[in-house]
Amino acid sequence: MTDANESKLIERVARGDERAFLELYDRHASRVYGLTLRILGDPMLAEEVTQDTFLKLWSRARQYLAERGPFLPWLLTIARRVALDRLRLESRRPLLSDVNDPENVWHTVPDPGSTAEESRWRTLYFAVLSLHPDQRKVIELAYYQGMSQSEIAEVLNMPLGTVKTRLRAAMEKLREIWKEG
Repeated sequence: MTDANESKLIERVARGDERAFLELYDRHASRVYGLTLRILGDPMLAEEVTQDTFLKLWSRARQYLAERGPFLPWLLTIARRVALDRLRLESRRPLLSDVNDPENVWHTVPDPGSTAEESRWRTLYFAVLSLHPDQRKVIELAYYQGMSQSEIAEVLNMPLGTVKTRLRAAMEKLREIWKEG
C-alpha cells in the first residue's frame, strides 16, 4: 500500500471510520504484536499491549502527520512506548535473550504478506547482525528491554560513558546501513 493510500485510511480513522481502522489493524497487528512480544517476552502481555496500541491509534489518529514520515514507524513507536510503560508498570524485566541467535525474534516483526516493508525489516535485521556484539547488546537492552543507559551500565558492569559511546556508534552504523537499503 502506498503512503498516500495509508494516509487516507488514517484520515478516515480520525473521522471515526471503523472499516478503515480494521483495515489498518489487519495490515499492521502482526508487526505490532511481534515488537511488543520482543519487548515484553510474554505472549499474553504482548496481546494486551497490541490492543492498547490500536486503541491509542483510534483515539490519536488525528495526531499522525504524513509529512513527518511513514505511518508504520509512527505506529511502532507508539507500540514501543506502550510496551515499555507496561514493563515499568509491572516493575519487571524480561529475561535477556541470546543475542547470538536473534533469528527467532526478527521473524515476528515483519508481516510476511508485505514486500517493500519486508525488505526494509530484513535490511534492519541484517544491519543489527552486522554490529559488533558489544554494540548489538546495548541496542537490545536499550530498545527491546527498555533499559536506560544507566541501567545498561549497571547490568553490563561498565562505565556509563562506554555505554553511551557504544550506543551512539551502533545507532550511527544502523542509520548508515538503513539509508543504503
